[in-house]
Amino acid sequence: MSVLIIILLGLCFLCLLRVALGPTLADRMVAIDIMGILVVGVCTLLAVKLEREFLIDISLAWVFLSFIGTIALAKYLEGKKFDE
Repeated sequence: MSVLIIILLGLCFLCLLRVALGPTLADRMVAIDIMGILVVGVCTLLAVKLEREFLIDISLAWVFLSFIGTIALAKYLEGKKFDE
């Protein structure tokens, strides 16, 4: 289980590099979205390993906020207003 957490954290670091070095805004957006998914995976693995149920709540909240943020950024990149 610890190996999986280390792998996910390493992948988060690679996503941070893509955010810093990404040539376009769309690349950065995808990297941030993938990093959110990896953080949810880390929280879930820690919840199982440490037997702490509140970490599942944190990961669910992170998923919902990540989804809303992705939709908002996609609408912004498309040039539409948020009420359309």
